[in-house]
Amino acid sequence: MSEVGGSYTRRDDLAGLEEESGIRYAGEPIGISTPSFATTSSEYVSGDSRTRESESLKDQAKGFMMAWGEILLEFGRGCRDIAQQSLLTEDSYLVRKLRRPYSKVSGKLKHLNEFLPEDRDPAHVWSVMFFVFILALAETSSSVIVIAIHEAMNVNTNHDRVPPVKKVRIHPPTASRILLPDGRHMAYREQGVPADRARFSLIAPHPFLSSRLAGIPGVKMSLLEEYGIRLVTYDLPGFGESDPHLGRTLNSSAFDILHLADAVGICDKFWMLGYSSGAMHAWAALRYIPKRIAGAAMLAPMINPYERGMNKEEIKMIWETWVPSRKLFYFLARRFPKLLSYFYWRSFLSGKHDRIENRLHLSLGKRDQMLVEEPIFEEYWHRDVEESIRQGNPKPFIQEAVLQVSDWGFSSADLQVQRKCQRRGFLSWLRSLYSQAECELAGFPGPIHIWQGMDDQVVPPPVTDYIVRGLPEAIVHKLPNEGHFSYFFFCDECHRQIFSTLFGVPQGSLDS
Repeated sequence: MSEVGGSYTRRDDLAGLEEESGIRYAGEPIGISTPSFATTSSEYVSGDSRTRESESLKDQAKGFMMAWGEILLEFGRGCRDIAQQSLLTEDSYLVRKLRRPYSKVSGKLKHLNEFLPEDRDPAHVWSVMFFVFILALAETSSSVIVIAIHEAMNVNTNHDRVPPVKKVRIHPPTASRILLPDGRHMAYREQGVPADRARFSLIAPHPFLSSRLAGIPGVKMSLLEEYGIRLVTYDLPGFGESDPHLGRTLNSSAFDILHLADAVGICDKFWMLGYSSGAMHAWAALRYIPKRIAGAAMLAPMINPYERGMNKEEIKMIWETWVPSRKLFYFLARRFPKLLSYFYWRSFLSGKHDRIENRLHLSLGKRDQMLVEEPIFEEYWHRDVEESIRQGNPKPFIQEAVLQVSDWGFSSADLQVQRKCQRRGFLSWLRSLYSQAECELAGFPGPIHIWQGMDDQVVPPPVTDYIVRGLPEAIVHKLPNEGHFSYFFFCDECHRQIFSTLFGVPQGSLDS
């Protein structure tokens, strides 16, 4: 061992150190003197040490965050165990106070469990969805705030790009009004030939967010006179200048039409014109006052979207064409109608105008989109909305939305002409033994014409298919490439086709 140690000199140590570290010595023996380093070698050593230091700091930060995550996870589990053992027991004060309200709310929302997977606990799923909703709401709110700040900071630079917002104007009252038997006033409007010269009388209820000013948009007086037509439109209760009716139904709506016809001097039968959701009141007239109706013209007629007679395939084909916001409003009108007031105040009752597809939550086809861009349509739409919301009350609109999705009391199949015999009761049975049972015709015997745009995304073609399935006598006019508005609004040739289909060759007014 001594020989080995003696042969391994101090100079050999220096040579090995120089090869491993890259440090060069000036040749002086190691003593008190300071070694001299090459510049390249010192830079290399320094860079290598920094690399190892940065990697070490990254690993330490990663480990620190993982440790904190584990601590927070264990803390959350501990809080959950404490809550389950102290706050969520059967005898706790919190459970005793919240048990009854929780049972009421869960009873109302129990039907929503049908949309959940069968292998999931509803309580767990809904709690997770609630917290996710809160997080999403917080994220959305922060995004909105950021966008608002950004727009406020750039309001001067983007001023020329943003179109000015048009304010809603309330016009002086101009409608004629009649007094109904229950003391309400109904506003109406007449177009065409006078009552004593009218060959045909046509009554048209308006759709949602509309008024008596709608009628047949853009129809020319010369065309009405050519066919001898008297067109009568009116404001639904609470719309325009008509008084509200708190307990209105589709039955009361039909008799409002009957009282209007009598008050304006329509002695004979008259025609009904139903467009979009306004067709709901036209259907009611065919159901409840059929003896006064000569016939019906239905353009893109709406039905109850929750109609019980529809099969699953029809429901799917109808609902899949609607935008999510429209589906939401149908759901709110059916389950939580009071919430509609909140949305109405922030949309068409806000005092500002907006595009029709935004206000009514519509998706539009190609021709409809081109039409709503026209200035004449925008002018008509703004004026009609201003008249519709004249009273500034959301309740009539909520009533109309609820009527749309509630049980109508009849379906399109009930309008089919059929013989009904009264054989109820013991006396009726005895009478039927000696004589024929008393029978009468039920339904609507007059003609029903339906115009349906094949590119209509508001009232899609499957709606008309369902109507015809229950009412095969209806005459359907399918319109290729036409949408919800394009065939009915500001189209002279379309109006002429409708009148010629209903009334034949034009004969003018009665005195001509």
